[in-house]
Amino acid sequence: MSVYTELDLDQCLVLDADDFGASWTCPGYRGYPLMVQEGDLRFSLRYGFNVDKNNAGFQTLPPFNELGNTLEWRLSNAQGRWLPIATIVRYHTADPETGINKGQVLVVTQLQEGNSCHIAYIDALANEDANEKARQAADKAGDFNCMTDEVEIIGAFSAY
Repeated sequence: MSVYTELDLDQCLVLDADDFGASWTCPGYRGYPLMVQEGDLRFSLRYGFNVDKNNAGFQTLPPFNELGNTLEWRLSNAQGRWLPIATIVRYHTADPETGINKGQVLVVTQLQEGNSCHIAYIDALANEDANEKARQAADKAGDFNCMTDEVEIIGAFSAY
């Protein structure tokens, strides 16, 4: 099951900002903590009540990028109540020569205590069914070991 939240940095609380980057805390699904970080023109999302323990650090894509404005939360009822197990967000990636956004990558992040990280990348422009591929990857969340497993690239990929 999916629910959606808006990702609007103007609606978030600035935690820190300087010439090199910024960080925000934003509303997530039903109060689930969400931190947005930007550094070197690249964005990263971190989740949970203890972001330093729960997340694999600043994870982003290699090219300069921007976040889409919608966050899809995949929920599971395996524990008897609906809890987020993964998110899907669209990253807009820049051409390295021009700096103009040309690619779109759906980034699937596993949400698991002490083991939250990117688990899959899907090129949203190269795959007609990119959203469905991302949901299928998200629904496998929980089986991924952030310390040892490689992020899966699903389908055709030419985003960067």
